[in-house]
Amino acid sequence: QVQLVESGGGLAQAGGSLRLSCAASGRTFGSYAMGWFRQAPGKEREFVASISWSGGSTYYTNSVKGRFTISRDNGKNTVHLQMNSLKPEDTAVYYCAADRELYSGTSPREYDYWGQGTQVTVSS
Repeated sequence: QVQLVESGGGLAQAGGSLRLSCAASGRTFGSYAMGWFRQAPGKEREFVASISWSGGSTYYTNSVKGRFTISRDNGKNTVHLQMNSLKPEDTAVYYCAADRELYSGTSPREYDYWGQGTQVTVSS
């Protein structure tokens, strides 16, 4: 069982930056792929980025490529999402998710554990 707790959300201006963190419990964190998803009001939850168990493989949705960076520290059981050049359309609740596989994909159904989410609001 893994518990995930996100932090770091808040209000930012367009062009600004925020860094989201996800703290995970459990000794098996280092063998799980991790992902970030987001959900805006009235929209479905969408994939943002994922990282493999070792951090050696990352994947991003097209709309955040070059602006967001996912990283992990297995020694500290944390995963981060650095968000730069924020846009108003990045406004959403951001969720951290864990997949019991070493590598994961873009569908929420592939992930086994979820955090409670953290709000990110970008003003224009």
